[in-house]
Amino acid sequence: MANPGETSAAHLLARPGVRRVPTPKVELFTVPGFLPDALCDHLMQLIDTNRRPSTIADPNGDAYFRTSETCDLDPNEPAVRDVEARLFALTGIDPAHGEPIQGQRYEAGQEFKAHTDYFEPDGQDFTRFCSVAGQRTWTFMAYLNDVDAGGATRFRLIDKTFQPRRGMLVGWNNHRSDGTLNPATLHHAMKVRKGLKYVITKWYRERPWGW
Repeated sequence: MANPGETSAAHLLARPGVRRVPTPKVELFTVPGFLPDALCDHLMQLIDTNRRPSTIADPNGDAYFRTSETCDLDPNEPAVRDVEARLFALTGIDPAHGEPIQGQRYEAGQEFKAHTDYFEPDGQDFTRFCSVAGQRTWTFMAYLNDVDAGGATRFRLIDKTFQPRRGMLVGWNNHRSDGTLNPATLHHAMKVRKGLKYVITKWYRERPWGW
């Protein structure tokens, strides 16, 4: 890849089992069974041990915009190193460009309303978040469990909804092909109606992560 902080559709689709969502608006992919059950179980245990209330980069006055809990996973944990190795084998993105993997836990009634993963250039915290490593390039998110009811991830602008499936990875390019930020990546972690939902998320940056 031209930028070590990015991957490409061609690179991802060279791996068996990768599926591309048929839309011209977003480079969006799924990989069913990306994480094995035992690894999912271990990651859920780590999230339960260290979870805290989630926050957002640019507060918008809506106290219920993101109601999940978050966990920054220790990169030295064997389970986390395992995930990192699997992601590198899939994407080819230089690990130095990756943020630490984050875990999220949603109880019944919790959600993360429609948002994009990139930082808004006119946002009040843009400089603080992007001054070192630059903008986010790709997002990869894996579901760690099946959810009893609710908890889907909805990309409203392309009319695509993913139901949580244990071990499934979903990944997308936060930019268009011309390099501009892509608002069609807007997505909503919809409310869990019954049970719990666990996911992990990995974001990559334009420049090496230096925090």
